[in-house]
Amino acid sequence: MLIVTALAVLSLANVARFPLVAGAPIGVAAVLVLLGLLAEIFSFYEKGRHATGSVAFIPYAASLFALPDARSVGLIVTAQLIVQFWHRRSPLKAVFNVAQFSLATGVALAVWVALAPNSPRLQDVGFFDASVAYGVAAVFSYLALSVTNTACVSVVMWAATGRRIAELVRGYLPLNIGLAALPVVFSFFLAWLTANLGLLGAGVMFLPIAVVRQLMRTAAELTNVTEELLDLMVAAIEARDPYTSGHSKRVAGASVIIARAIGLKEEEVERVQVAALLHDVGKIDERFARILAKEGRLTPDEWDTMKQHPIRSAELVQKISSLKDVVPAIRHHHENWDGTGYPDCIRGESIPLASRIIMFADTLDAITTDRPYRKALDPEEARREFVKFRGKQFDPHICEVVVSESVWGKLYEAVLLGHEATKPGRLGEHRPSTAVA
Repeated sequence: MLIVTALAVLSLANVARFPLVAGAPIGVAAVLVLLGLLAEIFSFYEKGRHATGSVAFIPYAASLFALPDARSVGLIVTAQLIVQFWHRRSPLKAVFNVAQFSLATGVALAVWVALAPNSPRLQDVGFFDASVAYGVAAVFSYLALSVTNTACVSVVMWAATGRRIAELVRGYLPLNIGLAALPVVFSFFLAWLTANLGLLGAGVMFLPIAVVRQLMRTAAELTNVTEELLDLMVAAIEARDPYTSGHSKRVAGASVIIARAIGLKEEEVERVQVAALLHDVGKIDERFARILAKEGRLTPDEWDTMKQHPIRSAELVQKISSLKDVVPAIRHHHENWDGTGYPDCIRGESIPLASRIIMFADTLDAITTDRPYRKALDPEEARREFVKFRGKQFDPHICEVVVSESVWGKLYEAVLLGHEATKPGRLGEHRPSTAVA
């Protein structure tokens, strides 16, 4: 945070050196910043990204386009101070947010001045002519604003979560060029329209901005509800078997580490996480209740019954249309690389990649949990088990990554921290079929 604050101060000092634009209407910039302020006040929480979502960047960028000097930056920083007070942010978070916006807007303005040194003439100029004259400056200025903001947020999230910065950047920046270009067009058109029509121009654009904001909010709320429902389903499953409390979340966390380590894209990692979280959802079926409550080892008949839980899990998850893509991963998470697993005895790369990842995480959680009939394995013992069954139970290529120095420590630590947060237990269905499953 200190680095961001220091850079923000330097950026503002640099902005103060730029000459004020003669004849540029400060009222237009003030109206645009007011729109951004309202967008931030009515922002919404994006649970999956641990952030707030709004469309404030569109009017903020428009104010820079309409009044490219220190006054627009000052208006935006003032708006940010009001936003922090309105949302009652902690002093530390408030300072970071203001510094982040100060740095981003300062960099964006510097880019604009470098590419469009002459005073802007948006008023009494056709939109096409204005776009030809200042379109390049607008694109790169908005890009600088977005990238700087994303870099600041990503660094903070990296410090807080330990996730790789490249992964965080991919999550915050739109990867679709068409979608990324829309805010630039909206921003420049809003600046041009407000410069020519004043409050009427801002009012004309208020409706589409409000619609975009509502669409974003609806999408975020659906994501939040989905995550909460998944948590509720997992809690219901684990309520049947107190010994496995926290198991699904530990497996999901370990699966995410493995998926990232083998280079999956962030959207693929997210689907692996969902599949891992729901891999045991079928245990909620009444037929498994007595077996899950049993102490000690399972009888052959009980073991045969428990082998049906991946099928039941897949059947339940398939009923939710938005989760149909993770059904194969759930059904096959107990398939072994050599074809000796269950329920379908498929082998090798016929097993979905997500299933192979979950197999590692699921087994790791099992062998690092104390059982009535054996103690949890220490890190080296657990690692030797994976190496021993490489190419038999486990995908040999993924196994090389999992047992590598760079991944193993992080993976084992994450699972142990998960154990500390929940009660120790047993996983009845992980009776050794090879040696560690």
